[in-house]
Amino acid sequence: MELAWLDDFLALAAHLNFSRAAEARNISQPAFSRRVRMLEDWLEAPLFSRDTHRVELTAAGAEFLPIAQEIVRRIAFGRERVREASELAANRLRIACTNVLSLTYFPAWLQRLEAGDAASPPNISLVTDSMADCERLMIEGQAQFILCHHHAAAATALDSAAFVSLDVGADTLVPVSAPLTPATAAPRHSLPGSADAPTAHLAFSSASGMGRIISMSRAAGGPAAWLTPVFTAHLAMVLLIMAREGRGMAWLPLSLVAADLEAGRLVRCAEASDWDIPIGIRLHRPRARQSPAAEAFWAQAQAAAAQR
Repeated sequence: MELAWLDDFLALAAHLNFSRAAEARNISQPAFSRRVRMLEDWLEAPLFSRDTHRVELTAAGAEFLPIAQEIVRRIAFGRERVREASELAANRLRIACTNVLSLTYFPAWLQRLEAGDAASPPNISLVTDSMADCERLMIEGQAQFILCHHHAAAATALDSAAFVSLDVGADTLVPVSAPLTPATAAPRHSLPGSADAPTAHLAFSSASGMGRIISMSRAAGGPAAWLTPVFTAHLAMVLLIMAREGRGMAWLPLSLVAADLEAGRLVRCAEASDWDIPIGIRLHRPRARQSPAAEAFWAQAQAAAAQR
């Protein structure tokens, strides 16, 4: 059995599509399919059902998924421990962070954590990406922490016994639009819209954590809205620029749009706060013990969170 087979299995479990999974693994689809079959032969059990319409995990595949994740994570963690033992990475941290938080929250938060700490700060490598890719980095053991947004209605791949989390901050998703004219506070794209004239919506993609939060929290309740998607992206900054240009309305973090609201470049799409979506900011880590530098960083985060 080869370790690459586990990476292939995890890619296919994530994409449930052979061509997209093979592309993610940067190999041809025939070679990818052969390696998945070799893993199934080695396990003596089919891991995926392959009908003409879709690929799904079998019961055996669902049982093997957390095992494969743990094996890959522990191997990556073991590699880091070996490197630390040789003093090559004793003070190195790799943190995955969703794109908008890397701009609006992480720098000031890190400064607060380090304030008053006499110890030498760790060597931090910050990886910024979509929520889906940040989750993958954590599951594959390529990051020690993830900083991301959170909402109770939107489950993540880290909601399992293998990980623990800490609430470190809060924000609010607010619906915003360019003003109708520079001299008015009326939105060019207002809520709720109507069946005959739905509101143009600048939407987050499904890979975005905020996209999941907006979709699931709106499905769980709140005022009805008639929306028509006109543009989709996973980067909040792209949606912010499109909103400034008057292309539609978007739910964006207040921390990101506060200056635009104050300057009148953007306005709220509705007066009622019922349209706002409160969100948390969470730090995730594996439950298993990590390097001394990572454990010290976690202790700093816990102390700072306790003072909020």
